[in-house]
Amino acid sequence: MNPAYDFSGQVAFVTGAGSGMGLATARAFAESGAAVALTDVDEAALNVAVKALTDAGHQVLALTCDVSDEDQVAAAVDRTVETFGRLDMAYNNAGIQIPPSDAADEPFERFDRVNAINLRGVWAGMKHELRHMRAQGSGAIVNCSSLGGLVGLPGRASYHATKHGVIGLTTSAALEYAPRNIRINAICPGTIDTPMVTDMIAKGELDRAVAEANQPINRLGTGEEIAQAVLWLCSPGAGFVVGVALPVDGGYVAQ
Repeated sequence: MNPAYDFSGQVAFVTGAGSGMGLATARAFAESGAAVALTDVDEAALNVAVKALTDAGHQVLALTCDVSDEDQVAAAVDRTVETFGRLDMAYNNAGIQIPPSDAADEPFERFDRVNAINLRGVWAGMKHELRHMRAQGSGAIVNCSSLGGLVGLPGRASYHATKHGVIGLTTSAALEYAPRNIRINAICPGTIDTPMVTDMIAKGELDRAVAEANQPINRLGTGEEIAQAVLWLCSPGAGFVVGVALPVDGGYVAQ
C-alpha cells in the first residue's frame, strides 16, 4: 500500500510527463491534490495525458516544451506560475537513451544530443524553478538521474556521463539552496517498464530477461514506484533529506 500525501494548495511541475515515469508522477501529484503542469516535447502524447487527468477532475496544465531549449523551459516554468500562482515541487524527468556505442566510435552529434536533453535540460529546469522558489522562500526539486549515474557500463559512456552530471548538479545546488528552505535531491531509477524501455527492447538494444535478472528483485520497476519515491522526496516526510542520489533500482547498485 502506498503512503498518502496531501499536496492540496500546492503546485507541481513535471517534465517528460507525456508518458512513463513523468506521467505516473504527474498523476500521483494530481491524485494527492496538487495542481500540476505537465510538459513534454511530444504534444500528442501530452494532450492525451492531460485530457485523462482533466476528465478525472484534476487541475492540470499542458505545456509543450523541448527541454534542450532553455527559452522554452523558462517559458514553461513562468507559465506555470502565472497560471497557478506559485511553484512548490518540480520533477525534472525528461530524458532520452541512445544506442550502445564503443567509446572510440561515438558520433559527436549523439553525444551532444544526449547531453542537451539529459543534463542541460535538467540544468535549465532547475535554474528556472529555483528563480521562483528563491523568491517564494520554499520548494522541493527532484532531478532524474539513473543507476547510470552511480555505476559505469561498457557501451554507455555518453549516457552515463549525463546521469553522473545530474548528480553533480543536484548535490552542489542542494548545498547552495538548503539554507534558503529549498530541498534538492535526485533519484536514480533502475530499469523501469516504460515506453522508452519497451522501445529499446524492440530494437534489440536491451534484453528484458537480462535486465530483470540484473535487478535482485527479479523484475522491472514501474513508473508508479518511481512516482512514489518522487512524492516522498517532495513531502514533509523527507524534510531532512537534502542532496541525496536515491537508488530506486530493485537492488542493482547494492550488489
